[in-house]
Amino acid sequence: QVQLVESGGGSVQAGGSLRLSCAASGYTYSSDYMAWFRQAPGKEREGVAAIYTGGGSTYYADSVKGRFTISRDNAKNTVYLQMNSLKPEDTAMYYCAAGRGGSWSNFGYWGQGTQVTVSS
Repeated sequence: QVQLVESGGGSVQAGGSLRLSCAASGYTYSSDYMAWFRQAPGKEREGVAAIYTGGGSTYYADSVKGRFTISRDNAKNTVYLQMNSLKPEDTAMYYCAAGRGGSWSNFGYWGQGTQVTVSS
């Protein structure tokens, strides 16, 4: 059974930083994509960052480029999202996802989410 467990969310002031973690279990982790998505109230879910766990290639939404960094520790089956220079518009529920990647729609496994709140 695949499990993705996120942690690290919280409340922070604008300009601050947070690091999210996603621990994967029951999943062949080493040759697929892991990603972070977010969904704000009243908005559609959007892809934020993705990483190819086999080679480390990364992809980012334009809205977070230069501020967020996705990374992985294959030995721990864990993916991280370092978020710097946070803005109030980054406030959302953040979800970890796993799957074949290639597009934001090609992720079939999801975590339960962790809330990030950025105050101005």
